[in-house]
Amino acid sequence: MVGLPDQIGMLDPPARPAATNIAAALNLDAVWAETRGDPGIRIAILDGPVDLAQPCFAGARISTLPTLAAATVDDSPACRHGTHVASLIFGQHGGPVIGVAPNCTGLALAVFSSGTDTTPAPCSQLDLARAILQAVESGAHIINISGGQLTRTGESEPMLDHAIGVCAEANVLVACDQNGEPLDASNWGATYRQHGVLAPGVNIPGALPGQRTGLKTGTSFATPLVAGVAALLLSAQLKRGEAPDPRAVRAALLGSAFPCNPQQIRDCRRFLAGRINPAGALDLIGTHIKPSGGVPTMNDTTALMPSLSPENPETIAPGIAHETARTTPPETRVFASETRAPDQRNVAPQETLPGAAILPDGVNLSDCGCGCGGGSSSGKESCSCAGNKTVQLVYALGKLGIDFGTEARRDRFIQYMGDAAAPYDPVRLGAYLNDNPDEAASLIWTLNLDATPIYAIVPSGPFAELGYRRLREVLDGQTKKDGVEMVSVPGYVGGSVTLMSGQKVPLIAPAIRGLHAWSIGALIKSVLGARPRAEAEQSLYDARASGVSNFLSRVYYDLRNLGLTGSERALNYAATNAYQASQVITMAGSEGRELDTIVVRKSPVCRPDSECYDVEVSFFGPDNVLKANRVFRYTVDVSDVIPVTIGDIRTFAKRGSGT
Repeated sequence: MVGLPDQIGMLDPPARPAATNIAAALNLDAVWAETRGDPGIRIAILDGPVDLAQPCFAGARISTLPTLAAATVDDSPACRHGTHVASLIFGQHGGPVIGVAPNCTGLALAVFSSGTDTTPAPCSQLDLARAILQAVESGAHIINISGGQLTRTGESEPMLDHAIGVCAEANVLVACDQNGEPLDASNWGATYRQHGVLAPGVNIPGALPGQRTGLKTGTSFATPLVAGVAALLLSAQLKRGEAPDPRAVRAALLGSAFPCNPQQIRDCRRFLAGRINPAGALDLIGTHIKPSGGVPTMNDTTALMPSLSPENPETIAPGIAHETARTTPPETRVFASETRAPDQRNVAPQETLPGAAILPDGVNLSDCGCGCGGGSSSGKESCSCAGNKTVQLVYALGKLGIDFGTEARRDRFIQYMGDAAAPYDPVRLGAYLNDNPDEAASLIWTLNLDATPIYAIVPSGPFAELGYRRLREVLDGQTKKDGVEMVSVPGYVGGSVTLMSGQKVPLIAPAIRGLHAWSIGALIKSVLGARPRAEAEQSLYDARASGVSNFLSRVYYDLRNLGLTGSERALNYAATNAYQASQVITMAGSEGRELDTIVVRKSPVCRPDSECYDVEVSFFGPDNVLKANRVFRYTVDVSDVIPVTIGDIRTFAKRGSGT
């Protein structure tokens, strides 16, 4: 998901010259003869805003989902880019732009906003991670991201890395580009060579805002072509009565690619696995080819590829696009790199689109900020106080922080508190808020992971006063020695707020009854009681306490997340429900076992109108690593704003790590 900024070609040249006919360039006739896409296959476009009034989208099944970036339809570079990318997949046949998979369902999520007249505003990796998770929660089989970032370290943000892992677990495929020779600006690297294909990327005809069409060049426009082909293959599986299998699609795309001929090409490394071959991939889909069948796989260490660094030019991420399909492991991703047709060898890009940048950015989305109740199996609810807008459930863990939003508001606190340093001193600020409780609503209360704000907390409705009182109590608790280490915030996400730094974060309307704060030590004491005085009993108590502490720390610091997907909400609730964890730790401790892995899986059986996940906690025997692991499983229903455990704890032996 990281790489060089894309290069975009001409803006408004003559529409659809014969030399750039995508159907002919991709040789789609054989695939289109079987399917032009199935509405059951969903493709999410994470890009600039999409002008759905464009004639090519007449009859297309595309909906816009709210994000932190404004989905404003205008003639900005972001909107031109997003509209062009979307048209390459969803352009209706018979219209001005012919898309690859016009009958599939589209989800448009804006991650880039207007910016300047020539350059879109970039998004942060954190905001990109949010949009990825939102797409997964909305049922996307494929996620197309035509963007990237050049970093010095080659490392991704942990939340973005986590989001890619969620995609892999939820069957998320990743895409590439065309036949011909790769562009000089095409992204590639040793890590990706056998995980990507080439697709057309020069002078690609597509839609532009305001009923126009134009040609563009770059990986941005190769990527949706591969995403569209992948969607056609998934659609073909549905037509044949099979379940969509992105792993098979990935293997077919890579296994059928036309390889580079080293006798004709001086450097075949940049051709990745070869040129995309849709007809050949369709044939391979019927053979149920597996990734292990000659196609290299990716392990966890290569789940998110590093970008180009000045010291290591081999680490460019090819393609900057990820198609995601539900339920596959990390090796089911495909990367893309654009190519140029032989007769376009000297075409120079004329426009540059930055991809995901380090600087936090985003624009207000449609606000909700109500605390509507009820639940749904999708984890989203209709918020009647905001005109029936869909609201995302959240159950997040972190530490409480405060922000002033503007310098004027900060200066007001300085005047009232009489010291420039006072508002930034949590002890003095807490004392001031206790004396002036109404001032709590003047602050922006944030939920932080490490030092990074991930949400703003805005109590609302009839219990808003109680909500702000709880926030003041948590702030006080965090200032005390051995005080509050973590807070759980369940609620509803809707709207955004801008912090003093310029960063925009989503708003949580919290469900107050689930807002808990604790320290690990106090939680252990609450669950296990006081440490016994008898020396003979202390070792057992200490082992149980260590196990609970290890479990909680793993969730807080190793498995941290944004609390958006059902699996994340289940995991975070499992950490909050320390009593359940203590039961598991006690049973495992009686056998002298230690914590190995924590895995969350979609429960195969769930009561109607619910969404259930199985939390599996696996323990190994340190005295004999060859002994089967002991796995404890309990089920969490996350369909309501505050999850609940259902059924009894199940336990069984399982060989290996429990994953």
